Amino acid sequence: MTLALDAAAQDLLFREARTANTFSDEPVSDEQIQAIYELVKFGPTAFNQQPLRIVLVRSEEGRARLVQHMADGNKAKTSAAPLVAILAADNEFHEELPTQLPHFPQAKDMFFSERPVREASATLNGALQAAYFIIGVRAAGLAAGPMTGYDAEGLNKEFFGNGEHSVLAVVNIGKPGEDAWFPRSPRLAYDEVVTTV
Repeated sequence: MTLALDAAAQDLLFREARTANTFSDEPVSDEQIQAIYELVKFGPTAFNQQPLRIVLVRSEEGRARLVQHMADGNKAKTSAAPLVAILAADNEFHEELPTQLPHFPQAKDMFFSERPVREASATLNGALQAAYFIIGVRAAGLAAGPMTGYDAEGLNKEFFGNGEHSVLAVVNIGKPGEDAWFPRSPRLAYDEVVTTV
């Protein structure tokens, strides 16, 4: 069966795309990130909730604040990447539901009045949005280096401070540099993953 995307697009987004560990010095512009967001904001989520929040770390001061919370193996590449995005879930996303789900504004209070329910939903749907964001970075012809090796509590306090957000991932972004890729790791085969009932 033929996919709707041509082979080159499939390669760009999936088969040839890799997690970059080094980056060139070529900058990543605000316009590129805005174009990425304007594309990926349409990815589906439950109740059309949009918990993803993105902090772009560009300044030296911001980079120093970020790097101190990264795991040792992620510090050097985070320091050197042209742009770093902190992706977080806003646990108070439900406040926007009346405008984001106008045909069912009561969903805000009906389903999300309790904090544990909101946090679970924000984490799941924010993670979906983070995945769309990574695909969007690839669609822009850039490489993404997503990481979860960091002190989450430290990052939450450092960049959000209000207790309303939960960091999901830190993503280095840019054009791949020299020796950017580790060897491709194996993937599970179709028959190992898919069953039919």
